[in-house]
Formats: sequence, C-alpha cells, structure tokens
Amino acid sequence: MASTRMPTLPPSLTEPRGHGLHLRPWDAGSDADAESWLRGCLDPEFQRWNTPLKLWTDLAGARESLRARAREAGEGRAASFRITDGESGTTLGHIGVNEINLPLRLARVGYWVLPEARGRGVATRALLLASRWAFAELGLHRLELGHALGHGASCRVAERCGYAHEGTMRGAMFEAGRHDAFRDAHLHARLATDTEPAPRP
Repeated sequence: MASTRMPTLPPSLTEPRGHGLHLRPWDAGSDADAESWLRGCLDPEFQRWNTPLKLWTDLAGARESLRARAREAGEGRAASFRITDGESGTTLGHIGVNEINLPLRLARVGYWVLPEARGRGVATRALLLASRWAFAELGLHRLELGHALGHGASCRVAERCGYAHEGTMRGAMFEAGRHDAFRDAHLHARLATDTEPAPRP
C-alpha cells in the first residue's frame, strides 16, 4: 500500500497498556488495519446497534474512514485505538475517545469488539484503560457513553467501568440501518473524580 502512515493518535500522546491489552493507533496506510476495521464495522452485531453517517462496504471506504479519524486526531478532536492483545498483538476491536471538547473537558467514548474476541471482557478492560488515559493525558473531567436502548451488553460494560446510568435520551440515535428514524438511548457518564473500578477476573 503506497499511502503514507496516518495514525489515529497524535505522536505526542502515549499508547495505553494494561489489563492484558495494548491500545494502539489505527494506521490508515496499513492493509491489515483497514481489513480489521472493515470487518468490525460490517459485523451484523455492530450494525444492529450502530448506524454510521456514511456506510461503506469495501477496503477503499475503510481506508478513507481511518484517514478521516487520523485527521480528527491531528486536530485534537478525537483519538481512535486499535484494541490489541498485550502479548500477541492480535487485533481484538476498537475504542475511541470522540468529540473531545477541551474547554469543557468533555468527550464521548465508543467501542466495538470483533466476534472472535467477545466473551473475554475485552470491552470492559479497554474502556477502563481508555478512560484512565483520557483523564490523565487529556485532562478531561467528564466522559459520556451512549448506547441504544436494549443493548444490555453495552450497559453492563458501562456499569462495570464506573459509568453511572444518568437516564434515557429520547430519539438520540438512528434506528439500525436508517437515517430517517430514531431510537432512544441510555446515557452513562463517569467523572475524573469518581473511583476507578477494579477489573473483574
């Protein structure tokens, strides 16, 4: 691939490690990264709960999506991590710190896990790592997490990571596969002053 390397994390910031994971920046110039990104975003379970503004179905679209995230990282508006196994380096999923608002010290987090990595606490461990990183490295005060109503697995991950359920947001997310209909979402949040939960075995 001839594209220059475009990481989704500014080089001045560290890559979180811990809980058996290593959070690395996605590389828009990497075929392997683009293939993993495409596979994750086309996964039926991902599409059941998430409706991107622009849906793409090929590697060219996946690379463009990663390039867009790299530009956001360069502008300080977001940071996207490839969740990898701390020992093997195998890609397990994605976690992002999005819509960073430094004046308000606020951001939103989101994640997905590849099918073969589910059931191992990957999302919980990655969210604990990314939250600690966002509070320490970015100096944020509040992190928000939203998920579609009925997404019990995401709700449990949020609660295990100390993200308190703050209520239901009406019509806050697109319906699955549609941009002309909306569904309710749960809002969770965690503050820098909240106690960090210990990861469950």
